[in-house]
Amino acid sequence: MNLGEAGALLAAECARYTALGWMRGTSGNLSVRLGDDPLRLAVTASGLDKGELTASDVVEIDERGAPVHPDSPTPSAEAGLHGRIAAVSGAGAVVHVHVLAPVLAAERWPGGVQLRDLEMLKGFGRAAHDDLVTIPVVPNSQDMVALGDAFEAGYRADTPALIVARHGLYVWGDDLHHARHRTECLEWLTRFIIES
Repeated sequence: MNLGEAGALLAAECARYTALGWMRGTSGNLSVRLGDDPLRLAVTASGLDKGELTASDVVEIDERGAPVHPDSPTPSAEAGLHGRIAAVSGAGAVVHVHVLAPVLAAERWPGGVQLRDLEMLKGFGRAAHDDLVTIPVVPNSQDMVALGDAFEAGYRADTPALIVARHGLYVWGDDLHHARHRTECLEWLTRFIIES
């Protein structure tokens, strides 16, 4: 996939999340893997209304979140965390949205949000019964290295999500559709536990 193709996919996905109210203002960002050796991602550019992105509103970054091309737009401030997640997990895409339910769940359970015996866990890639799933919660920081270290310390290959306290949700998958489905399922799951 080239940068233009990735940009078109990312713009369409951002429009979908904006319509759900999960990318209010200019918040949130998405990335997709462009290459492996060295790791390259396409990530949404910073400071733009995510409902109005075009295919050119993306930046190619390295594993640290730095733009590969000097004349690129500014990448999202969280680009470094996207790079770290992709490098550690092998994900093909990372979704970062400011959806409310997971953030509220993290307020209640700052040591990790536990989910079990819910059918929607299957859509998240886990068993519906007899499988305790704990979504890690890490403190918010403007330092992407610190957030990356916190992510990596709690990383489990079978739990493709991270909640940044009082901030938002990161979910990853094989591609943008896979990451989207997992994000939608996790939003439902966290909404269930905070409303039940």
